[in-house]
Formats: sequence, structure tokens, C-alpha cells
Amino acid sequence: MRLFVAVLPPVEAMQELADAVAPVRELPGAERLRWTGVDGWHLTLAFLGEVPLEQLPQLEGVLDAAVAGHGVHRLRLAGGGRFGDRVLWAGVDGETWALRRLAEAVAGAAAEVIGESDAFTFHPHLTLARSGSSRGMRRAVQRGVAAELEALAAGLAQFRGGEWQAREVHLMKSETAGGFVHYESVRSWPLATWQQG
Repeated sequence: MRLFVAVLPPVEAMQELADAVAPVRELPGAERLRWTGVDGWHLTLAFLGEVPLEQLPQLEGVLDAAVAGHGVHRLRLAGGGRFGDRVLWAGVDGETWALRRLAEAVAGAAAEVIGESDAFTFHPHLTLARSGSSRGMRRAVQRGVAAELEALAAGLAQFRGGEWQAREVHLMKSETAGGFVHYESVRSWPLATWQQG
């Protein structure tokens, strides 16, 4: 199974973001992007890749232990940015230090089971759209795509959604059918309320 660990924003937060993204999708260059569906929006904590089904119980066990030490924290979706000429994203504000600690814990725990431990880099974000592959793209074209993504990200610069509480962590399964990606929660764990302020 193709798996990742994520926090899912509440419906209200996703609707606020969808309302902010709607005019951005009308800007020049937006039509060339592959936009993610609202139903698939999430904050990835750790991408696990292909995991054999027989490793799932052990993976769930280490994730259970990793999540247990982390509490509910306040976040909000805010602003936007890009990763090079490939990805347009919405940003995250609030107690991102707690989200980062949680991401480090689940990535470390998962590495114990699946044996992959890339250099850990975590940038809290929600992917909104992707451009095509930059492989084989001329440098001038890449610069043009990057400039378009920068302009789209600027369209989100003033966005600041309402505050919400991250209360659960989900082990998510990613499936591709008919060219569309579908995400499904395999298991979830509640975050502790003892840190709630």
C-alpha cells in the first residue's frame, strides 16, 4: 500500500481555503496546473511510500507510540508559496513547532519499520496544485513556470483562515484510479488534550 501520515484540517478550514483559492484559479497560468481536490487536502507529516501489507500491524504499533506523546495544537491555514517550478501550496501558521515535533516523531517511528530514513525536512503546507515534470524542460520555460507559480502564490498572500485544533493523526492510503488520486484513512489516533491551552 502507498501510505503517508497526515493531519486533516476541519471542513470549515478547507472551505475558507477553497473560497480563497477560487479567484487564484482564474489567474494566468492556473489552467496549466493539476489542481488537487478539496476532498484530498491534508497536511503531510511523513510520506512512507509503498509499504507491504504484512508490515502494517507493526507500523501501526510504532505510530501509536509516537503519537501518544503529542498533544492537541492550534493551527490555521494562511498565505501561500511554491516549491520551485513544481508545486503551489497554502501555508500553515500557529503552533507549527508542535506540528514539526509530531512530524519528526512519526517519521522516525515509521523508519524503524520500513527501513527508510532520508534526511528529514518538514515544511508545513497543504499542496494546492502541481505543474508538469520539469525534466527536459528548457531553463527559460522553467523560469516562466516558476514566475507563474510565484504570481499565483502572491494571490494567496493575504489569506488567513480561522484557527482550528489539530486533534488527530491519520495513516492515509493513496490510490490512483482512472488518472485520479484518492485518499483513504486507514487508521487514526487522537492527540492528547493535556497540552491544550
